[in-house]
Amino acid sequence: MTYSRLIAGTMTWGVWGKQLKKTEMMALMHYCIDQNITTFDHADIYGGYTTEADFGHAFAESGIDRNRVQLISKCGIQLITDNRKSTVKHYNYNKDHIIWSAEKSIKDLKTDHLDLLLLHRPSPLMDVNDIAEAISNLKKRGLIKAIGLSNFTPLQTDMLSQIIEVTANQIEFSVTEHSALFDGSLDHMVTNNITPMAWSPLGIAFKEDNEQTRRIHTQLGELRETYNATEDQLLLAWILKHPSKIHPVIGTTTTQRIAAAAKALEMSLSLEDWFKILEASRGIEVA
Repeated sequence: MTYSRLIAGTMTWGVWGKQLKKTEMMALMHYCIDQNITTFDHADIYGGYTTEADFGHAFAESGIDRNRVQLISKCGIQLITDNRKSTVKHYNYNKDHIIWSAEKSIKDLKTDHLDLLLLHRPSPLMDVNDIAEAISNLKKRGLIKAIGLSNFTPLQTDMLSQIIEVTANQIEFSVTEHSALFDGSLDHMVTNNITPMAWSPLGIAFKEDNEQTRRIHTQLGELRETYNATEDQLLLAWILKHPSKIHPVIGTTTTQRIAAAAKALEMSLSLEDWFKILEASRGIEVA
């Protein structure tokens, strides 16, 4: 599968964030596509199981050709909400539930298939054979094109890869959460031809004021003029330089920030500047 290098994350489009109206969602979809951001990342839980339906109503009236976009959804997490009967937050990867979840996401998104279905978080009780049967069912019926994971470790990925073809893994990755550089996660994805996707690609750089973020901002401030770039563009460029070809999932709904993010694709950090940013984040030089 081919996804746009930047992916539009929809978690805050609905009641968990900006509470966009249908016309605003339609306009935002078109704007993303105009910036060559054609992949939209969903999860059934977003908005307490409401955002996919809100997006779908807007998508159905947007006039956007389905063949121009890629729709991703996730399943597995069971929240305690008015829309579910759960009595405790948990994970459900039973065959029937995976099939039902995918079918519901397809119905809510007003489409006939998902380009990628992700298992949202690993469950200690997941049965790989049950999962494989569900995926086989969905693929044979043309309801999903590919299967991937989210927040899975390399070992958990290997366990599932024995039975199903895992094509993507969406992990938390940013300048402030870069453990995947050193724990083998990105190396494992490269080795196994798995597409890495990064949620929260700006990390806590603009959310918290601590020693780490202050070091990062100092370093970025020294590089802004060199690259004629904003700090968020530099942080995205830092991710994009990794040879695994990470796809950042950007969560902003602000058109100016979306346009700025798209311009980060044109940037190329020098080798030493990339390591300067890493050093600023870690507070130590590499060994």
